[in-house]
Amino acid sequence: MNIIKKTIQLADGRTIEIETGKLAKQADGSAVVKMGGTMLLATVCAAKEVKEGTDFMPLTVDYKEKYYSAGRFPGGFMKREGKSSDYEILISRLIDRPIRPLWPDDFHLEVFVNVTLISAEKDIQPDALAGLAASCALATSDLPFGGPIGEVRVCRINGEYVINPTFSEQKNADLELMVAATEENIMMVEGEMNEVSESVMLGAIKFAHEEIKKHCRVQKELMAELGTDVNKRDYPHDIEDEELKAAVHDFCYPKCYALAKSSKPKHEREEGFEAIKEDFIATLPEPQTEEEKEEYAQKLALVGRYYHAEEKEAMRNMILDEGIRLDGRVCDQVRPIWCEVDYLPCAHGSAIFTRGETQSLATVTLGTKMDMKEMDEVLIQDDQQFVLHYNFPPFATGEAKSQRGVGRREIGHGNLAMRALKPVIPMAPENPYAIRVVSDILESNGSSSMASVCGGCLALMDAGVKIKKPVAGVAMGLITDAERPNDRYAILTDILGDEDHLGDMDFKVTGTADGITATQMDIKVDGLSYDVLEKALEQARRGRMHIMGEMMKTIDKPRDDYKPFVPRIIQIQVPGEFIGAIIGKGGETIQGMQKETGCVITIDEQKDEQGNAIGVVDIFGDNRDAMEACLAKIKAITTVPEVGEVYHGKVVSILEFGAFVEILPGKEGLLHISELNWAKTEKVEDILKEGDEVDVKLLEVDAKTGKLRLSRRALLPKPEGYVEPERRPRPSGDRNDHRGPRRPSGDRGERRGPRGPRKDRE
Repeated sequence: MNIIKKTIQLADGRTIEIETGKLAKQADGSAVVKMGGTMLLATVCAAKEVKEGTDFMPLTVDYKEKYYSAGRFPGGFMKREGKSSDYEILISRLIDRPIRPLWPDDFHLEVFVNVTLISAEKDIQPDALAGLAASCALATSDLPFGGPIGEVRVCRINGEYVINPTFSEQKNADLELMVAATEENIMMVEGEMNEVSESVMLGAIKFAHEEIKKHCRVQKELMAELGTDVNKRDYPHDIEDEELKAAVHDFCYPKCYALAKSSKPKHEREEGFEAIKEDFIATLPEPQTEEEKEEYAQKLALVGRYYHAEEKEAMRNMILDEGIRLDGRVCDQVRPIWCEVDYLPCAHGSAIFTRGETQSLATVTLGTKMDMKEMDEVLIQDDQQFVLHYNFPPFATGEAKSQRGVGRREIGHGNLAMRALKPVIPMAPENPYAIRVVSDILESNGSSSMASVCGGCLALMDAGVKIKKPVAGVAMGLITDAERPNDRYAILTDILGDEDHLGDMDFKVTGTADGITATQMDIKVDGLSYDVLEKALEQARRGRMHIMGEMMKTIDKPRDDYKPFVPRIIQIQVPGEFIGAIIGKGGETIQGMQKETGCVITIDEQKDEQGNAIGVVDIFGDNRDAMEACLAKIKAITTVPEVGEVYHGKVVSILEFGAFVEILPGKEGLLHISELNWAKTEKVEDILKEGDEVDVKLLEVDAKTGKLRLSRRALLPKPEGYVEPERRPRPSGDRNDHRGPRRPSGDRGERRGPRGPRKDRE
C-alpha cells in the first residue's frame, strides 16, 4: 500500500487529516477525510466509453450516512439504511454544484462521486467536510477535473466569523453559510441569516475563501506527490467540423440576435429559435447513400451543439452591447407582479404570487405537535415545527409528461425557500402550531424558488401567522465578457429561465427590509471579483424592496386572527411531576379525555429556566366548549388541594369507618364516618352510596404522607346546643389502618385456610 497522509491546520488549532491509498483502491480515486472522530470516505469512478447521444456532463453525486458511524440502528422494520433522506440529498447537492462546472466542455463520460460518513463524532458537523472529501477523491484520480476545491461552513458567532463550528456552537450564530471555491474563485454559496447586512455576508464569504485556499494548496501537494497533477486520462473528444460551424454562425447568428431582441413571450421565442435551427438543417443536402446518411446524422448532432452556442452568444451580446434582455426589460427591471390572498376558501391560508411568467400557488396548514416532521438522521434527531414543500409539475412549463416523485431540485428549492422564511416564523412557545407551507408552481420561466418565498410569505399572513416581518426574494443573474469578466459585464435582476441557463451566475437573495435571511449562489465563470459581487448584492436589495412593495399592496400584515374554521390550540404548562397523572396508566387518562371531548392533546416534557422539568400541554380542537372542558380536567389533575377549600367530589368506595371521596382527578381523601353529619351516624350507607357526588371541605393534609382528611359536616349548619362527644383518636386516613388490631406474629402459623393449618401443609 502506498498510503499518503496530509494535514490541514485550521486557525483555531483543529486539524483535518486527508488519507489515500488505504481504502477503496479499485476506484479511480478515493480518500478519507478525518476531523476529530468524524471520518468520511469519498470515491470517484468514471465510465470508459461515452454513451451514444450524450452531449453533456453526466455527473452523479451521492452523500450517505451510515448509522453504525454513530453506534445507532437505523429505524424502520428492515433496520438498514434505505433511500437517501432529504438531508442527504441536500448535502449531495452542496457537493455537486461546485464540482459540476469544473470539467472540460467536451468531457461526456459518466462520473459517479460517492461520499459516505463512516465515523461520526456527535458534535462535529460532517456536511462541512463532504465537499472537501469529494475533491480529495477527484484529486487522487486521473480524471480531468478542474479543481481542487474546498468547501467550509462559516458562521458569525458573537460578532466573530468561525470556520466549521460544532453543532452546539452554531446554535448561537446569526449567520450560517456553506461556501465552496477553488483557490482562485468562489463557486457556490448557500445559507441562512438572521437579517444581516450585505457587507456582513460578503465579509463571511471572503473569510471562508481564505480558509479554502489552504485546503486547495494541501490538495495540490497531494496531487503532485501522486503525479495526478500532470498525468491525466485521455478521453473521447468531440468531433469538430469547422466548415459546418462557420455555416451555422453565418446563417443562424443574425436571426438569433433579431429574435432575441423581439421580446416575444417564452413559448413563441422557443418556437422561433427551434424554427431557425430547422431552417438551417433544411439547407443541408439530403443524403442518398448509406454512407451519406451516417454522415448526415453526425452533422445533425453537430448542428445542435453549434446552434446552441450561437443562440447563447446572440443573447449575451445583445445584453452586453445594448442592455436589452430577452423580454425587453433593462438589466435592473423586475417583471410585472400581481398577487392575491385568500384564494382557496377552505385552506388555512392561501396566496397566488405571479411575477411575469412564473406563478406560485402557496398554502398554509396549521397543525399540532404530532404533525411536525420528525428528523432521524445519524446525528440529528429533532422535530421540525416549520416545513416548506415545493412542487414543480411538468405542466408548469407546458410539458406533456406524467408527474413523478419529488426530485432533488424540488427538495433543494423547497429547502432554500424554507430557510428564507424560517427567521421570521414565530416558534414555540410563542406559536404552538406546526406550520406547513406548500408552494405549487403553476407556471415557470425563472426564479420559481423566489416566487415560493413571496407566495409563502403572503399565505402566512393570510393565515394569521404572526410573522415578525414580511420577506421577499429575487434571483440575480450575470452576463460577462469571457475576455474581461470584471470590466465588461451586466448584472440582471429577476432572471428568466434562459438567462439562468445561458448566463454566468444564479444568485438568489431573500430578506426583510432590514437584512438578508437566506441566499444561494452558483457561479459558472472564472475570476469574478468581489466588487462585482458587492454590486450584485446592492442591486438585489433594490429589487427585493420593489417586490416587497408590490406584495404589501395586497396584504401588509398578518390577519388579526386565524380563520374561523382553523382548529385552535390552548397551551398550558404544568409541573413535571403531573405529566404521568395526565397521561394515566397506559395512556388511559389522556385517551379518555380525547375520546370524551374530541380534542387532541399533546404533552412535551421540557426544562424551565431553572432547569426544572415542566410539561407543555397543547389542547387542539375546533369546539371551544370541548376544549374548555378538556382544560378544566387537566387543571383539576394538576391542582394541588388546599386546606380549607370546598370540593365537589365523588364517592369511590365505602368502608365501615367512612368513605373515600375523589375530590380531584387522581386525588382521594378520607371522609370519616364521624365527619358525615353532626348527629351520630351508625352506618355510612345511611348517608352515602358509592358513586354519589358530595361537597366536602379539606380539613388537613398529612405533612408526612400527604393523605387528605375531609369533612361533610363542616359544610352543614351546626345544631343549636350541640355538644361534641368524646372521640377516640381518629385513624390516619389509610384504608389498611382500619381493619382492627393485628394478631401477634407468633399466631400467624395457627391461621386456618381452606386446606387446614398452614403449619400442617409445611
